Amino acid sequence: MAQVSPDEGKCNKCPKDAKITLPYGPHKYCAEHFSEFFQSRVRKTIRMNRLVKYGEKIAVGVSGGKDSMVTLHLLSSIFGKSAMNKIEAIMVDEGIEGYRQKAIDIAANYCRANAIPFHIVKVKDAFGTSMDGVMAKFSKKEAGSACSFCGVFRRQLLNSKALEIKADKLATGHNLDDECQSIAMSLFGNDLARLSRLGEIAGGRKAKGFVPRIKPLYEIPEKEIIAYALFNGIGFYGDECCPYSWMAKRNQYRKALNGLEDSMPGTKFSILASFRSLKPLLAKAKAKPIEECSLCGSPSNSSICATCRQLGKIAKLQGNDSAKQTIDEIPKGALGCAVSKGVKQPLLPKG
Repeated sequence: MAQVSPDEGKCNKCPKDAKITLPYGPHKYCAEHFSEFFQSRVRKTIRMNRLVKYGEKIAVGVSGGKDSMVTLHLLSSIFGKSAMNKIEAIMVDEGIEGYRQKAIDIAANYCRANAIPFHIVKVKDAFGTSMDGVMAKFSKKEAGSACSFCGVFRRQLLNSKALEIKADKLATGHNLDDECQSIAMSLFGNDLARLSRLGEIAGGRKAKGFVPRIKPLYEIPEKEIIAYALFNGIGFYGDECCPYSWMAKRNQYRKALNGLEDSMPGTKFSILASFRSLKPLLAKAKAKPIEECSLCGSPSNSSICATCRQLGKIAKLQGNDSAKQTIDEIPKGALGCAVSKGVKQPLLPKG
């Protein structure tokens, strides 16, 4: 885990005081040389995996958080000034009161200051209900599905908007930690199909109506992204986690993997290397053909896409007001994203 401190000794590259230590090296860098190291790794990921090609329009899915804002900053810095590559930002407003608007303002202000086209798509406009509305319909027993609804809706809306603006690629802020968590979740969940779709280019297969999703921060640890944003004055929203984050089983995997990384630096890079070794074998597994959803026409691995299946669940609960779930009813001992990341943040928005 990266450690940022004014007392780190000297930079490995120059006589300046080091501002950050990367235990897996170990490496010690001043802010300037850490930024160069960080940018070089991202550029290598893009180049080696051919994530961006000459002349492509890149849509960047932003949330206002550190990962997506750093992704937007780097892609606009690397490609945005070229007349041959265009960068646009897309943000999904899930409709979470007291939480999302603050992040929207940060992303909108950044795009305005850097002349980046900025698009907002709302869950409520697309599906007739917000995430607050969705969760109000579920009982405490059912509430663990918050992220399954939100993730499905976000992916659908980002892809739809990327198609609308004729983007060639859709960049997301997924980082090394995210990928390792997804690898572990797929392995322990015996979901080889999902595992096979992971990688620098999500999905792994071309399909009509699907914009390829790329991950420029694929090899960057989460803590280093925070450091890069702070060292380079990139604004991001990090005051609190999503108020529904305590429902996600991903938190358990995050906490476990962070514990392994703390005791054995480099563990996450080893997990990624192992996954890459497995990829050729996974590719041989028979994949389900991509077809059109029979209800909405979107690309899908089944006759009815995940979005329509989730909307069907919501429709069944229309008018069911018994045992409504609210974000104020967080169970005692619930593991939120802030806790699993090892940072001290409130689970609920302030005020």
